[in-house]
Amino acid sequence: MKRVLIPLAEGCEELEAVTLIDLLRRGGVDVVTAGLDVGGPVTGSHGIVLVPDTTLDAVASESFDMMVLPGGLPGTTHLDADPRIHALLQRMDKEGKYVAAICAAPSVLANAGLLTGKRATSYPTCMPEALVPTMSYCNDPVVRDERVVTSRGPGTAMDFALTLVEILTGVENRRQVEAALLRP
Repeated sequence: MKRVLIPLAEGCEELEAVTLIDLLRRGGVDVVTAGLDVGGPVTGSHGIVLVPDTTLDAVASESFDMMVLPGGLPGTTHLDADPRIHALLQRMDKEGKYVAAICAAPSVLANAGLLTGKRATSYPTCMPEALVPTMSYCNDPVVRDERVVTSRGPGTAMDFALTLVEILTGVENRRQVEAALLRP
């Protein structure tokens, strides 16, 4: 079974976090949510309280097939300011694993040095101008460049999550998960 780490920071975008967790689990992926702090719930950017499975410190040395960053503000700011997040992303990249981010969070991938020379997208106002010249910025809802996957925002969260299900478990499993959702 594939394993995915989703760090949850105070002020994360709840729609993105819950959509990712839910659809990946529906797809048979072992999703581990980890709070940045010592424990307890995380309050999202719209006041919804999420309870992580564990803490980042408790799982930082474990092996994962993918790490996915939900966006939202100030959640993305907290992820980007945490050196453990940058270290984990760089380790995942070095090990040939997938990294993914949505909304404002692709800026964390960029600041960790993982978008240089890559095609990527983000929420339109959340990619610092100084970082854009180092990559090929796209306006597509979901952009995959080798082992890096990015997406635009809450409205693209379902497409993003289904793309991750497909990458990790195959196109047929993605179709089954999507069919059960009764998407138009």
